[in-house]
Amino acid sequence: MGSPWKALSDDNRRKILLLLGKKDNMIPTEIAEHFKSTLPAISIQLRILKEADLIAERKLGKNRLYSLNRKKSLKLVEFFEDMYDYKLNSLKEYVENKEKKKKNNEN
Repeated sequence: MGSPWKALSDDNRRKILLLLGKKDNMIPTEIAEHFKSTLPAISIQLRILKEADLIAERKLGKNRLYSLNRKKSLKLVEFFEDMYDYKLNSLKEYVENKEKKKKNNEN
């Protein structure tokens, strides 16, 4: 399985994720309509996203349907929420401590 972080490093792959976030079960040719790339290039991007477990592939007849792996993408969102929540809490504590020191110095 590939790294989701490496998979997210490419603009086209992020755009594919955004497309699949809006509409599940897209076929590669439908995805390719949104790019200036060739269908083989889009297929490579889809393979990388699939290996990173960011998208799911389902076969329906001759077609392969792709959809966003919402569970995996939610884990990435939670990572950023945790990271920024910590920084915001630290900033809040810093500001509050600075205000307390300022009040103590004024007295």
